[in-house]
Amino acid sequence: MQDLAGRLANRVQLTTDGLKVYLNAVIDAFSDDIDYAVLHKIYGADRPDAARYSPATCIGCEKREVLGNPDAKHVSTSYVEQCESLNEDVDAPIHAADKCLFQELENHAASVAIYFTWYNFGWVHQTLKTTPAMIAGVADHVWSVDEMVELLSKVEPKSTRPAVSN
Repeated sequence: MQDLAGRLANRVQLTTDGLKVYLNAVIDAFSDDIDYAVLHKIYGADRPDAARYSPATCIGCEKREVLGNPDAKHVSTSYVEQCESLNEDVDAPIHAADKCLFQELENHAASVAIYFTWYNFGWVHQTLKTTPAMIAGVADHVWSVDEMVELLSKVEPKSTRPAVSN
C-alpha cells in the first residue's frame, strides 16, 4: 500500500475485500487522502462432500464506506479480479514455454512488471473506455509498445548474483 500511495498523483477510490489487514495498511499509506470502501462477499453454506473442494457460492455482498467519500456505484473488486484472471491466462503459456526463465526471481519480477505496465498503460479496457493509467491521471495517452520498450531500455539491470573474486 505504501508503494501504491507513493505512485499516485491524484486522490483515488480504492475497494478491498473484507480482509482485515487491508484497513490498517490503507490508513497507514493514505491517511485520509483516499476514498476507501470494503466489499464484503457473503458465501453460502458448506458444500456437500462430493463438491467439498469446489468454490463456495457467493450469495450476496455488503458495501461499507471506510474513509473519504467513495462512490457506491464504483465499489467493486471486479477490476482487480479481472486483472488476476488475465495475468493467469498470460503467464501460464510463458511458464509452460520457458520455465527456466522464471527460475530466477529477478526475471519473474521483470516479467510481472512488463505485464502490468502494458495492462495499466497500453491496454484500453472495455469497461473504462481508456487505460487505468489515464483514469488515475498518470498518463495522458495510451502507450505504444515502442514507448514501453524505450522506457525499459533506459532501466539499468540489477544483478542478484554475488561478484566473483579471486
